[in-house]
Amino acid sequence: MTGKYPNTRLRRTRANNWSRALHRENHLAPTDLIWPLFVTEGSGVEDPVATLPGVSRWSVDGIVARAKEAVDLGIPVIALFPNTPAEKRSDNGEEAHNPDNLMCRAIKAIKDACGDDIGVLTDVALDPYTSHGQDGLLNDAGYVLNDDTVASLVDQAINQAEAGADIIAPSDMMDGRIHAIRMALEMGNHHNVQIMSYAAKYASAFYGPFRDAVGSGGLLKGDKKTYQMDPANGDEALREVELDIAEGADSVMVKPGLAYLDIIYRVKQQFGVPVFAYQVSGEYAMIEAAQAAGIGDRDALLMEKLIAFKRAGCSGVLTYHAPVAARILNG
Repeated sequence: MTGKYPNTRLRRTRANNWSRALHRENHLAPTDLIWPLFVTEGSGVEDPVATLPGVSRWSVDGIVARAKEAVDLGIPVIALFPNTPAEKRSDNGEEAHNPDNLMCRAIKAIKDACGDDIGVLTDVALDPYTSHGQDGLLNDAGYVLNDDTVASLVDQAINQAEAGADIIAPSDMMDGRIHAIRMALEMGNHHNVQIMSYAAKYASAFYGPFRDAVGSGGLLKGDKKTYQMDPANGDEALREVELDIAEGADSVMVKPGLAYLDIIYRVKQQFGVPVFAYQVSGEYAMIEAAQAAGIGDRDALLMEKLIAFKRAGCSGVLTYHAPVAARILNG
């Protein structure tokens, strides 16, 4: 403590808006946002996601329009997630390796339209492609195989890099996948393709609407607790992050966001690397539900939560509210 009342009155600097702005410790800008988008088949398609009010699946032409919108709003990166048709799903998720799959077509279309005006982040995991909804390959007992899955994820990552992805984001939580993907990217001359690792991804109850959006929710057999983290564990998250940094991750992600602010803070304090949070679908839906129920103002709730991520140490936030937040911030 450096002072005492009345010499020190902490309310002095809060008395006026200009003073509050001057003394504000953390700042939020559109450049802190990543906008997750869902891609679906067809042309001219906007397919609203029932459990995510205000969020739709877009055909590739619609995704290109959203990318242009992001550029205009000052949002630097969009994140793509495909809704793979049922007939293209399989036990082994081979569609993930198809150079003409939905994800690759969307990447190419965005890059053709926007070039380097926007970054494209792509999800690497098999759940949008498997008929069983798990993030990896299964043995006869239904257990997700680690090393076989990693080999498939490497092929998926290279497929996306060849299509023009700027950031590869493995969300699967298999051991060793960051090293394997980094080595494959280096060998493939994709030296500048970044890896944003879902380093601390928890087996959370907040993912339900996302699974609806990518079409895997009704397919999921069992749960993902053998590879996603136990919500009770914090020290283990630091071990996960440390391994992924050593294996070649350029940045790391904590998912979900708000319930794991302590993990974000600890990661930033211990490693000093770029840390991102994913304000996941369940968090988004709760804000929208609060607005619909008349128990909270959506914009105020949203901005308070986003600044909480920055205060905890985030370099940026993945949020479905990105265009809403950008418009607020742009005034």
